[in-house]
Amino acid sequence: MRHEAFFRSHPVFTGDEFADHLSSGGHNGPRTKESILAYHTRTGRIVRIRRGLYAVVPPGTGGDSFPIDPYLVASRLARDSVLSHHTALQFHGRAYTIWQRFTYQATRPAAPLSFRSNVFRGMKFPSALVSRDAQMFDVLTLERANVSLRVASLERTLVDAMNSPAHSGGWEEVWRSLESVEFFNLDRVVEYVLLLNNATTVARVGFFLEQHRNALMVDEAHLSMLRRHRPRRAHYLDRARRGGRLVAEWNLVVPEDVIDRSWAEVA
Repeated sequence: MRHEAFFRSHPVFTGDEFADHLSSGGHNGPRTKESILAYHTRTGRIVRIRRGLYAVVPPGTGGDSFPIDPYLVASRLARDSVLSHHTALQFHGRAYTIWQRFTYQATRPAAPLSFRSNVFRGMKFPSALVSRDAQMFDVLTLERANVSLRVASLERTLVDAMNSPAHSGGWEEVWRSLESVEFFNLDRVVEYVLLLNNATTVARVGFFLEQHRNALMVDEAHLSMLRRHRPRRAHYLDRARRGGRLVAEWNLVVPEDVIDRSWAEVA
């Protein structure tokens, strides 16, 4: 019973967190930790997600059927895990489509994990952020089930989605998801996209903001700042699709369906 308070406050926890809990109570040693974890795994009080990561199962509940929060799992797969891309959109309630794939950024992401019906994949923080010690730029610390976790803000997520659309569902999913957001702090958007130091991403963000200029109340000052960092020659919005129309203002070749938002016609 001495560990029940820890289990209640840590629905998903790492072995290191449990070791800290034991140390605070004067119970030291890896064998003590491993024997206690093994005991509670056998009795069904906890479920082993992967080596060093566990989830708590309420008493009297079947471990195989009890739902384990995937956001908490993703938040504990690395010490500095940040929920990002489509997962951040979904966490904020802005994803157009609900996924069972969960993405996070970290200094040292864990190997891909499949647990029950969910898939977890980590990405390294962009090197431009690491070089500036800006990995946590516009990262929010929020609570879920009384557990603190880190999640990218909507402003950072807008840029991350433009930078890595494959991790955000593709262009239609990105557009439909971001169009559900009524307001962005555009100063933060511009500051973050310039931190990434990627001209293609700058052009993608600039094109999106200009296309939604009225809805998002985009100032000319924000667009002018981005234009100064656009590509010097034409880049493709989607490198896998070479067709499209050149949007000269951004030196960006954009597929017709994105320019016209043609998916909205059959929504």
